[in-house]
Amino acid sequence: LIALLCFTLSEAMAQHYHHTETQVKEQHLHADSTAEAHTNQHMAMSHSFSLNLPMSRNGSGTAWLPDASPMNGVMFHTPKWMYMLHGNLFVRYNNQDFNNKGTRGGSEFDAPNWLMFMGQRQVGKNGQFRFGSMLSLDAPLGGGDGYPLLFQSGEAYKGKAIVDRQHPHDLFSELSLSYSHAMSQKTDVFVYLAYPGEPALGPVAFMHRPSALANPDAPITHHWIDATHVTFGVATLGFRYGKFKVEASSFTGREPDEHRYDFDKPRFDSFSGRLSYNPSKNWALQVSQAFVKHPEILHAGDIKRTTASAIYSVELGAESRLNATAVWGMNKAAHHDAENAALLEGEWSYKKLALHGRYEWVQKGIEELSLDESVFGHDAVFPVNAFTMGFNYDLFDIAQTKLAGGSQITFYNADGRLNNLYGKNPMAIQFYLRWYPRLM
Repeated sequence: LIALLCFTLSEAMAQHYHHTETQVKEQHLHADSTAEAHTNQHMAMSHSFSLNLPMSRNGSGTAWLPDASPMNGVMFHTPKWMYMLHGNLFVRYNNQDFNNKGTRGGSEFDAPNWLMFMGQRQVGKNGQFRFGSMLSLDAPLGGGDGYPLLFQSGEAYKGKAIVDRQHPHDLFSELSLSYSHAMSQKTDVFVYLAYPGEPALGPVAFMHRPSALANPDAPITHHWIDATHVTFGVATLGFRYGKFKVEASSFTGREPDEHRYDFDKPRFDSFSGRLSYNPSKNWALQVSQAFVKHPEILHAGDIKRTTASAIYSVELGAESRLNATAVWGMNKAAHHDAENAALLEGEWSYKKLALHGRYEWVQKGIEELSLDESVFGHDAVFPVNAFTMGFNYDLFDIAQTKLAGGSQITFYNADGRLNNLYGKNPMAIQFYLRWYPRLM
């Protein structure tokens, strides 16, 4: 269904884009209209929250990517609006314990996916209005308990914590509106309202990072660094000066419930702040902290979450790129030691081939892994390491999109106390077809 929808939209957009392009070429025959057309095109291609920044800096929510980041998507224009469609669909076989080391691995065919549609237009000389949306068919295609992923944790299904599986995302993962105003070339202010959406916390979410686009798995560090990317109720106020941006958000701390097609109660009981800095076109840096009110439905308690990240992007040649991300995150609950997580991931592409890798280290407690306190103790923490490497190769061009084939393998290493459940050094393997928009 999502593939059919995206294909139909991409075909329509492609036809509209070429039609508009022909009109623009005809307009260029008239000298008086050339400058105006160029100015309008420049404004339409601007960043979602600034008329004076490039569109390539757009990430998820209000987070920044490097200006040198590649942009995948299908874009089309009307006289006043710019629209863009972006998405990712994997159809795969996923085996999370193919060497049969433990009892917690699973295997199945599944289809992680998401689709984004956004539009923006200039308002007056210095203003800009934007809407954003993101949809996911994770639940209808993969079930309410998500897909197998060893050592993953977070959210609940049928009264039980989801463990060793990645929870599905809600059908409506973002519905947002924003307005930004350019006070000068160096200075912008903006407001972002979403239900659901993403507060100013952490780096660009994993599914929108160029370093992670070819990897179908969510990080097992997800709930330490970027899990708030689907939050039912967000209000963010931001201010940019030059290369710096400061933001503050009020949002709902409770993570989405198991009903993936409805809208959860907005609470606005949590808050966050983020400082972002892009020193050059190749780097995007951020630090952020949040008080998150009662995030887990089944586990009482508030969390103080702190993150820091660096995202790097560089073009190595006409057909080669390198994208990399490093993130640290920490969750601190009352009366518990802080639990830390770190992630390093990257993707190198050349023509039709892309190689990707990810290393993660995370401290998971009793609650995250649903373990027996009487056996391990109330404050037990288990360090987990995961290393993934894989490839993605473009097979066909379809309209404005590409169909690729790929595979990846993950090696896990966890605390020896978990060997009876997970085995020693379990391994996961995947084979998939990937459908996604072309590079713009």
